[in-house]
Amino acid sequence: MKFAVGYQQTDIGEPFSGIVRDYREAIAEVYFPWPGTASGRASLGCVGGAVDWSAQTELEQELAAIRNMGVKLDLLFNANCYGAFAISSRFHNEIVSILSYLESKELLPEIITTTSPFVAHVVRKEYPDIEIRASVNMRIDSTLAMEYLSALFDSFHIRRDLQRDLAAVKVFHEWCAAHGKKLVMLANSGCLRNCPAQSFHDNLVAHDSEVDEVRNERYLPHLCWSLYRDRKNFVEFLRSSWIRPEDLSVYEPYFPVVKLATRQHSHPRMVIGAYASGAFKGNLLDLMEPSFSPAFSPFAIDNSRFPADWLSIARGCAVNCTHCGRCERVLAEVLTEYR
Repeated sequence: MKFAVGYQQTDIGEPFSGIVRDYREAIAEVYFPWPGTASGRASLGCVGGAVDWSAQTELEQELAAIRNMGVKLDLLFNANCYGAFAISSRFHNEIVSILSYLESKELLPEIITTTSPFVAHVVRKEYPDIEIRASVNMRIDSTLAMEYLSALFDSFHIRRDLQRDLAAVKVFHEWCAAHGKKLVMLANSGCLRNCPAQSFHDNLVAHDSEVDEVRNERYLPHLCWSLYRDRKNFVEFLRSSWIRPEDLSVYEPYFPVVKLATRQHSHPRMVIGAYASGAFKGNLLDLMEPSFSPAFSPFAIDNSRFPADWLSIARGCAVNCTHCGRCERVLAEVLTEYR
């Protein structure tokens, strides 16, 4: 099992390629957006609705360094919405233009990850040798969904809300193995499990540059941050979809690649190091993207205090929570207060 990690231009000036180099043996892929294009996170190089095109020069240099390490490149077209141009000739041409440019730079990606069947259609037609991967934002939650998309997609992110259920994971893995497909998971999402506001939030992010250009209401659009304002909701973090570094080994038979969310994380080296080593001593909130450490402060989730049977508790947790009290008991053990 190896990792796919998200490229970022770090705030501390350390090149991301340096982090990849230090963990080269653990990293199979680096995923990245193209500057100025919508994706599942804020657009790379966009500040206040404007694009800083110097980000592209740095990106190309970093991708070349990463490619030279033998790490695969994964270009993201994983926005939840492409607006009026979603199935347009203009968007078709834009996709092909980006890929053609990267090819001219000897940086043609081995993988395209997308939420858009149209993008998959264009890439399959124009660049048939590129692996096309269904984004985690597609929320693939059945083998039937993969069957419907099998002509367009080569690999699939399992819906993160299902991945604690190992019986379900096994079913997805067996289908993929039987049909020549690959299964991928996201290990460190801090998002609420089965969040009813995900579509709203993903659409908002897709239009990030436009949102920055208008006058907005004083409204917090993130359901998770709203809930965690109240300490009684801290337990919802335990009910989420993340997998601790210490528990990831049980997924080895099912996932050749595990995605780590690091594109906007303030400490990507820490996240990669924790999962590569299979251990983390500290505040578990700090490994997640988003990290809810500010929301929980002055409290933390002490990763070293999880009970020995945590994995069985997490795996047995029902999607439709009956509030059996197990998560509350674990929270009482792991929640600590800074002194």
